[in-house]
Amino acid sequence: MNRLKELEACGQSVWLDYLRRSLVASGELETLIKRDGLKGVTSNPAIFEKAIGETDEYIEAIASYQSSGKRSANEIYEHLAIADIRAAADVLRPVYDRTEGADGYVSLECSPYLADDTEATVAEAERLWRAVERPNLMVKVPGTKAGIPAIARLIGRGFNINITLLFSVAVYEQVVEAYLSGLEALRRNGGAPGRVASVASFFVSRVDTAVEKRLGRLDERAAARFRGTVAIANAKHAYQRWQALFAGPRWAELAARGARKQRLLWASTGTKSKAYKDTLYADALIGRDTVDTMPPALLDAFRDHGTVVPDAIEQDAAGARRLLGELEEHGISMTEITDELVVDGVRQFSEAFDKLLGAVARRR
Repeated sequence: MNRLKELEACGQSVWLDYLRRSLVASGELETLIKRDGLKGVTSNPAIFEKAIGETDEYIEAIASYQSSGKRSANEIYEHLAIADIRAAADVLRPVYDRTEGADGYVSLECSPYLADDTEATVAEAERLWRAVERPNLMVKVPGTKAGIPAIARLIGRGFNINITLLFSVAVYEQVVEAYLSGLEALRRNGGAPGRVASVASFFVSRVDTAVEKRLGRLDERAAARFRGTVAIANAKHAYQRWQALFAGPRWAELAARGARKQRLLWASTGTKSKAYKDTLYADALIGRDTVDTMPPALLDAFRDHGTVVPDAIEQDAAGARRLLGELEEHGISMTEITDELVVDGVRQFSEAFDKLLGAVARRR
């Protein structure tokens, strides 16, 4: 059996962390849906930069758009990106309909330049939502201090939101609170909570990369304990909190009105070190009601030799908590790491957006 399709039986959805025009036009996206059970697509500025800057497949579209008047690099990017998002959303619409809105989404990122501005993020998300005009769009909003209140307001207005750049379990708890309060506001205002979907995107491999940089201060025996294990332990802790947060009377009341659980989405699940098995994170983070968004190389690798163990993420949860505690005892702070990763993640996305607009300008 196709290992990717086996994940469906485990309750996990596979999304693709990749988008370019030819993916849809060639029929490849439809093939992935039919063959592998693919259920969604995520995009980001770096993905669009590679698609527009490193291929020739957008040249005609840029020339055609330019012919109707002088356009800025940002206007051209949005024109191209929205067309791609709409096309992918249309291919995924049968998945959205079949799963009654549980899956079949395409994610589009708010400008990373707005990550520290709540009002601008809300306005940007609403603008993108109306521009794409597809019910299976998810707008990506970062889990920054300014992003969290924006999430509550956008959920309260009935938009599907993908919360990105999550590393800290403590911040994740704030995101869940924003989601729940947003649903409650939506209900108070006469909206339908069951029509809103959301995922909370936990970035995985970047945590191990950050930990690795700090292991030099430890002896090799201690360092070996934490090498390639902390990111998985952090994700397991997040999953435990997810189980607890979506239980109890507050959630039961929302669920009774049709509300959906906000699923955890594992992002950055490709390994950064050749010392690790290429499907390390995908193997370890199989869990019910979760999403794994895989880049193409990981998708191919998992199909070929991934290890499918149902509820793998629930194995030795107590050991995961102990490992995180031991890391702190060795003087390595997860709070410090995760705070730095958020700042660095916003910087990386902003730099990718700079490169993207530069690539568009060159093409123009």
